[in-house]
Amino acid sequence: ATRLSCRTKHEPLHPPISQKIHLQPDLSFRHFSYTTTLMGILQGNCALGKWRSQSSILPVSHGNTSSIVKPVPPAFIGAPMENSKAFITKDLALFGVLKTALAPFERVKLLMQNQNHLIKSSQLPKPYNGILDCFARTIRNEGVLSLWRGYTAMTLADVSLKVMRFAIFRYVLSREDIQWTYPRLLVLDSVVIVTNQLLFYPFLYAGARMATDVKAIGSTGNWQFNGIVDVFRKTLKSDGIAGLYRGFNIRLAEFGMMGAVSAGLKPWKQHYSSLLQNNVFSRHMVKFGFGICANMAIYPLDTVNKRMMMTSGAVKYKSTRLAIAQIMKTEGLKSFYSGAGAEILSCAVYKGTVLLIIYVADVIRAAKEKNDYCSRSTMEGSLRQMTRH
Repeated sequence: ATRLSCRTKHEPLHPPISQKIHLQPDLSFRHFSYTTTLMGILQGNCALGKWRSQSSILPVSHGNTSSIVKPVPPAFIGAPMENSKAFITKDLALFGVLKTALAPFERVKLLMQNQNHLIKSSQLPKPYNGILDCFARTIRNEGVLSLWRGYTAMTLADVSLKVMRFAIFRYVLSREDIQWTYPRLLVLDSVVIVTNQLLFYPFLYAGARMATDVKAIGSTGNWQFNGIVDVFRKTLKSDGIAGLYRGFNIRLAEFGMMGAVSAGLKPWKQHYSSLLQNNVFSRHMVKFGFGICANMAIYPLDTVNKRMMMTSGAVKYKSTRLAIAQIMKTEGLKSFYSGAGAEILSCAVYKGTVLLIIYVADVIRAAKEKNDYCSRSTMEGSLRQMTRH
């Protein structure tokens, strides 16, 4: 009874990690951890959702998109916000671990997504016969470590947006004097996205070019690029600054479509998640299913974006519309979904890793609580014996 009352007293302050952690890639790890809107962040629909129970900043919208959004006063934010620097450090560390684990899947996805272009440019002798064949040929020709090629540049771009959005999150919470309407938050989030892309899109470009740089003939062959700086140097020499922003427009369109798809699926996802609120595994599987469906809806835009990146230093598409038409005409609709299997596998591995982290964290927490309870019980017993004597 003592333990029950003690846990009941403290559980609101220390909920289990499975209730606090919401590292959900609403579309996928690669996209949604990178593009969830600020409103989603403030409502706890991304990694910052650890504040979900402490900082319900946005009310539920009932059709009025211009309703005023009042941030919760700091006194009601709770312990996580008081240690925000430590929190964001842990959040970014976890994000880095997940990115590192999924980097091989990302490179395989990029190789399969752009294999038709690589074959046409004589960089790849023959197409990959599936995900396993892509893994096997890459490891055989380039070594195991090559699976992380381009990882640093792409991670830098992803982390930068998380940091920028965290800063905006803190700013919104601190400005109680501002009437935060949904349109204002949407504009604010859009400004963050565009600013981040202007600053860090070249790193995404460099990461993609390095990841799709194939050493097809083993140890006797050479890569086209020898690092991020080499990508920048060669691209600037051949194409100028415009070469580093090849596919930039379709990237911004991808962000817009991500937001639209996410908003359309959100009510359904919340409905089914609420039905399974007592089953952590099933709830995550529902979110995973919705994420995959939504991700496949925007995947063709990502394919066009990467294909346009690949044209820097070569024959270029005159526009995004012509790029889409040319790919459709010469390669067919199926080409827009090249590498989609690796993308789905990457999402599955990500979700599995998150569930494993949740489980391990809950086990550690339960063991710690048990030890604390045993220590308190022993101390209370000793005190009672001393009192009797």
